[in-house]
Amino acid sequence: MLVKILFIVLFLAVTIGVGIYCRKKATDVNGFVLGGRSVGPWLSAFSFGTSYFSAVIFVGYAGRFGWNFGLASTWIGLGNALIGSYLAWKVLGRRTRIMTQHLGSATMPDFFEKRYGSKGLKLAAAAIIFIFMIPYTASLYNGLSRLFTMAFGIDYWVCVAIMALVTALYVVLSGYVGTALNSLIQGIVMLVGIVVVVFAVLNVNGGFMASVELMSQQTSETVGVGGYTSIFGPDPVALIGVILLTSLGTWGLPQMIGKFYAIKSEKSIKTGTVVSTIFAVVVAGGCYFLGGFGRIFMTSEEVTKQGVDSIIPNMLSGMSDVVIALVVMLVLAASMSTLSSLVLTSSSTLTLDFIAPMKKQKMSEKSKMSLMRIFLIFFIVISAAIAIVVYIKPVAFITDLMGISWGAMSGAFLGPFMLGLYWKRATKPAVWASFIFSAFVNITFFVLQLTNKLYVLPKLLQASSNVGVLAMLTGILLVVVISLLTKKPDKEKVEEMFSCYDKKVTVSQKESLES
Repeated sequence: MLVKILFIVLFLAVTIGVGIYCRKKATDVNGFVLGGRSVGPWLSAFSFGTSYFSAVIFVGYAGRFGWNFGLASTWIGLGNALIGSYLAWKVLGRRTRIMTQHLGSATMPDFFEKRYGSKGLKLAAAAIIFIFMIPYTASLYNGLSRLFTMAFGIDYWVCVAIMALVTALYVVLSGYVGTALNSLIQGIVMLVGIVVVVFAVLNVNGGFMASVELMSQQTSETVGVGGYTSIFGPDPVALIGVILLTSLGTWGLPQMIGKFYAIKSEKSIKTGTVVSTIFAVVVAGGCYFLGGFGRIFMTSEEVTKQGVDSIIPNMLSGMSDVVIALVVMLVLAASMSTLSSLVLTSSSTLTLDFIAPMKKQKMSEKSKMSLMRIFLIFFIVISAAIAIVVYIKPVAFITDLMGISWGAMSGAFLGPFMLGLYWKRATKPAVWASFIFSAFVNITFFVLQLTNKLYVLPKLLQASSNVGVLAMLTGILLVVVISLLTKKPDKEKVEEMFSCYDKKVTVSQKESLES
């Protein structure tokens, strides 16, 4: 117990210390929200990665999808690395950084207003973020409950309160820079933790080959011998749906795209692309690979009784105190880094894109900073309260909404944002269509799920992951089709926006030879 307590106390002390150290970097809105657009490659890459992977993935998704797909669930982590990290940086990184600075945009809703010339789009995007971000934020605490109970035997609400208090303290003090620097530290903890845990768990059954042999013997009512060790698992179609949702989804999430706003230089983008991809391979690949061995640690009856969230904690319950301490730090680091990113995005969006435009008089920098800090605390408190209520008395409404929040936001924003960076023909009506379609589809799915009427949908659309993918892909298609059918945007204004990509810049000779 002493070892575990020392690990946690040291980790929390360093986290708070970073917040105090970085407080001078958060003196204005630009510094607080974007770090002055001067964040280096390692901080940007780790900030992206730690915002991507939280306790929800380590405890919830890894256990659930590892149970469903066996060792093939590792493809989800690799998909996250290739599509969700590498391609996201390659396709969106540079163009996001250049155009958002040219437009003077600090948030995703602000980008929609300035790119498409519509204050209504800005307010609608802010509302979507506000509605779907809170349950997503609350879900981060859930992965901690069983692990902290196993490791310390303390009440869940104590764990939630400590995590909320520490996160609020360092984010309120230091804003984006403190969050990014803490993400680097938290990311290192996650990398070390997942490697140690994977080796420790495999060693329980005699190593990798022995564990695979045991998995090859696992069966269920629908899956025969060897099904859980086959290359694409027992349900390849469902597997592809999960890969696309958890990978392509990052392209439309405001807390992920916001990392590109703050990048310092071209070199930072190149380095950040490589670092974030390697981080995703190790952390996401390791998590889902680990979850793939769940069936040799629990029976179907035990999972039915205790739930899929119990799979990973059961794997770890027999580990040494040092390993358990590392796991707790890993999950705490993953949760706090994602939580800080979400609440910073939520508070800045609500302040800059919703409250400020409604004020008759222009808000001062000091007023905006104060309001953002107030909303930071508000979002952390309300999400913690929801998490505690759901833990004490499970509420289907909240747990179901968590599953569609990712798909709803990505479905609404991915097409309009990506095509807005590349395509001059994209129009305002097309963006509205993407927003409305995604909200309608995901809310309809949610209502049908609550009323136990999912049977009215085609079988393929009875999974929230597939509905989220449908919203994202259809959103892209809607933007293209409706843009072609509606009036072209003002040519002069669009050309001015895209002129940022043609601006001449000079570089040192070590980067480019003279012609």
